[in-house]
Amino acid sequence: MSQKQMKEAFVSNLNGTTILETMQVLCLPAPCVLCRGLLIVLLQHFCSSYTWRTQFFIDFVVLIVPLVATLTILSSFLLLEQLTIITFVAGLAYQIYCKRTYYARVPVQKIIENFLKTSVESEYIPAISCFRVTNHVFTAIAILAVDFPLFPRRFAKTELYGTGIMDLGVGGFVFGTAMVCPEVKRKSNIEGSRFYHLTKSLHSVWPLVFLGIGRLVIIKYIAYQEHLTEYGVHWNFFFTLAVVKLVTSLLLIIFPLNKSWIVAISIAVLYQLALDFTQLKRLILYGTDGSGTRVGLLNANREGIISILGYLAIYMAGVQTGSYLLNKRSHIKDWIKVIYCLLLTGISLFMCLYIVQANTEAVSRRMANLAFCVWIVASSLIFLSNFIVSDIILSFAKFLFKGPLVPCSWKLIQSSATTEKQSESLVSEAEKRANLCLITAINRNQLFFFLLSNVTTGLINLMVDTLHSSTLWTLFVLYLYMLTNCLIVFLLHLQDKTIKLW
Repeated sequence: MSQKQMKEAFVSNLNGTTILETMQVLCLPAPCVLCRGLLIVLLQHFCSSYTWRTQFFIDFVVLIVPLVATLTILSSFLLLEQLTIITFVAGLAYQIYCKRTYYARVPVQKIIENFLKTSVESEYIPAISCFRVTNHVFTAIAILAVDFPLFPRRFAKTELYGTGIMDLGVGGFVFGTAMVCPEVKRKSNIEGSRFYHLTKSLHSVWPLVFLGIGRLVIIKYIAYQEHLTEYGVHWNFFFTLAVVKLVTSLLLIIFPLNKSWIVAISIAVLYQLALDFTQLKRLILYGTDGSGTRVGLLNANREGIISILGYLAIYMAGVQTGSYLLNKRSHIKDWIKVIYCLLLTGISLFMCLYIVQANTEAVSRRMANLAFCVWIVASSLIFLSNFIVSDIILSFAKFLFKGPLVPCSWKLIQSSATTEKQSESLVSEAEKRANLCLITAINRNQLFFFLLSNVTTGLINLMVDTLHSSTLWTLFVLYLYMLTNCLIVFLLHLQDKTIKLW
């Protein structure tokens, strides 16, 4: 068996892990983001200025290091890791409360009452940025780690049915992209603007097609290992995303933005009915002749082409979520209601998932069936709500220190007593601090970070015998790989560079 065949077999025929364990993994990043924010609050209290190196070090150690450990050496100790981070967060929060410079002698109840009435900027929602960036980071780690024995096989992509951590990556990417699509960011009922969004989608699709073709050519040219049952022989995620963006733009011309959830449910249910009562499922699994042939364009790429229907449903659900989150909200108490709504919807969807799996079929990434769509949306809502909770706790810490400048977090609206001169100074300082942020850096160049991770993953696979790597060597390679990718996008951000193809 060749090295290529051995690597393909290493990531094939896997059945995933439990839904509970996937949720344990998803619940880890939010405490890390909160821990990072609280550290910056204390750092600014004791040190008025610090370099970009200090900020990058804090971001990398607190945000990246634990996530790599989660997918490798600490994969069997997820609860212990979470409790450790939460304990550390609680310690930082206690220190901030004790050293507060605002409301120093006011009862806790009064402090909380005033905090709930505090206004925050509504134009920017840090939780969405954290959701999308964390999904990219998890994906970047996993696409390389999966080729090493240290990566748990239960976390890898499933073959037919099951829930693996890596199965969340693509679905989360589609959901996160939908939350910030042009239609959501420029809400309007004007017909002309709807066709404008369609034009923009057409303009943004061609780079994805170009990237998909480029990836296909390179993969075939260097005979890189492939998992054919993921998308097929020629298809890849870039093609899926291009088609999904184009079709959803057409759908949003026909249907109102606030009815996207109806479209999402309709597509997912009708697709599942087609899988159950037609030959569609047999076509996906065994091809047109029932023997698993890969002859012909449809047979060669049947998983990638047909599963688009499932990703369309996920995208439309993301559009609905983004539209809901971007509604104008001025006070912290309004965002607590948002958390309640997201958690309630997420829990309800998990209950629906249990019913769907009991009465139809289990989650299948390969088919992107109804259970897969429900699982992705439910997990994404819980994931997102965790970040909003951490944002609110961090805002409370900033409230106790008269609003320290923490990048990628809500800006508290200053009281009327604040002078115009102080406000200008805060804005200037905020802009300076915003450049010292790994989350903002990755968020700014997400596609470039994704492409960079894919390229470096390929290079490492060509140079390193991943299948026979020791634990220490694996960790060294993974941390060096993530350090390189993160440092490159961080430096690009410091230079005010945005790498875009459209």
